[in-house]
Amino acid sequence: MKNLKYLYVFLMTTAAMMVGCQDDDISIGAITAPTNLEVVSEIVGVDSENPFGDGTGVVKFMAKADNALTYKFVTPGSQQISQTGIASIPFTSANSGVFTYEVAVVAYGTGGISTSTAIQVEVFVDYSPPADLLQLLYGDGSKTWRIKSEQAGHFGLGPVGGNIPVEWYGAGPEEKAGLGMYDDRYIFNSDGTFTHITNNTNDDPVTDTSGTVFGRKNLIDELNGPGGGTVNGDDVSNYPYSDYTQNWQISAPGGSETITLSGIGFIGYYTGGNHQYRIFDRSVPNELILTTADGNGNFNWWFIITSEEPKQDEAFTTIYNDLIWEDTFDVDGAPDPLKWTYDLGKGDNGWGNSESQTYTKSPDNVKIEDGILKITAKAENGGYISSRIKTDGIFAFTYGRVEVRAKLPSGGGTWPAIWMLGQNYTTVSWPTCGEIDIMEHVGNDQNTIHSTLHYPGNSGGNGVGKRTTVPTASTEFHNYSVEWTPDFITFLVDNQVYHKFPNTADTPFNADFFLILNVAMGGNFGGAIDPNFTASTLEIDYVKVYQ
Repeated sequence: MKNLKYLYVFLMTTAAMMVGCQDDDISIGAITAPTNLEVVSEIVGVDSENPFGDGTGVVKFMAKADNALTYKFVTPGSQQISQTGIASIPFTSANSGVFTYEVAVVAYGTGGISTSTAIQVEVFVDYSPPADLLQLLYGDGSKTWRIKSEQAGHFGLGPVGGNIPVEWYGAGPEEKAGLGMYDDRYIFNSDGTFTHITNNTNDDPVTDTSGTVFGRKNLIDELNGPGGGTVNGDDVSNYPYSDYTQNWQISAPGGSETITLSGIGFIGYYTGGNHQYRIFDRSVPNELILTTADGNGNFNWWFIITSEEPKQDEAFTTIYNDLIWEDTFDVDGAPDPLKWTYDLGKGDNGWGNSESQTYTKSPDNVKIEDGILKITAKAENGGYISSRIKTDGIFAFTYGRVEVRAKLPSGGGTWPAIWMLGQNYTTVSWPTCGEIDIMEHVGNDQNTIHSTLHYPGNSGGNGVGKRTTVPTASTEFHNYSVEWTPDFITFLVDNQVYHKFPNTADTPFNADFFLILNVAMGGNFGGAIDPNFTASTLEIDYVKVYQ
């Protein structure tokens, strides 16, 4: 085993304080600058014949300081953040030779106060990434990578130094759906920048860069601080985080091709650490198996990524063909009382969503006319009136296919919905009872159709959802449907699948649910109401349930 060359650096440090116009926040305790910052570097592959390393250009830096909470290592064009004070940095060059590089090291204490220093290292660089690897990563510049969620073992962890991906845990197909990982996309740009798109379902990625990610508890707080996302054991799902760009480079320490991302750049599941991903295997076209160690030094993690988008499902074929319930709205007047009942009034806190409407059963708001159910939201006396009808206590079912043919209202603030709620909501409350949103649309985002599941740990803004675009949502009728089985809940528009959720025995989606149709105004999802809004109507041709 090759010896390592140690460069010990004990340097005078400088402190930089964040200055404010208010007293120290007592919630973070005394603000103390880190002191006695020391930095040690180890050049990989140093021996008597290679005094500047083995040519891989990799240098391991170890920093420590009194009262330091975290460290940042800054090189030209990149940076790494480390809670442990350890970072392995690969240096590259277009030419072979011995080069001098300067690394700034910053130690952060409470309140963001920092102490910094710099260290220079002389490193022999004699590595150029092979052309076939670069072609694999970015090709002609159009390649986009994702977690290969449909493959067994696409994500997992094992013992440090263990047999990846054989030992310990590997995720099953789509097992982590809805947690903030599968909709992410990764781009290795040819200019050395790395782009992470944190929500690939955004309709306008230029103006809407918001998204969520998945990662390890506590470590993920390195991104945006604590408090975000949903904690489930050691995982944090749907942690809010926007698209970002860092840098990437290739090195080969010990002969192992390795991708290093700068700053907080990561792939798949945030593990902290040195943000280095060893290429375990690249023998399958357009596919990589990557491994990395987490920032706690507890596990090796692996990810299978692919530059191919999921194959489109074959034409959808239902397994439910026996019609068990329907309303085709053939009789003019009020909805059939043997099939529908009402929610009335303003509800608690605007039906739990700060909505602005009052629900009525007036024919001004709900009626059947010429074979069409019409639910109309109206502006009235400085407020809004609408209607919500449901089969609560009349008809409920477990598993099946629901199909609703509808034309949607429009206008800023309108929020029509076709959805289902667990029949046991009065005994276990929401979200324990579960909610299946077959179709939601908001006039402030015209023609975007949402389907969402709400259940414990994934409710409200953290619901598991997808969206699709229907250009004529408010001018033509379309079929909105859901196929609900013990294994999957599949959402469709005009018989085209756009959202498939893996159902398990651990979700509430294995008991009776009833149907709800309504038009809300404003609220947490509906957003600002157009001050010129007068009225708009949800029109429904039929509702059918099959088993």
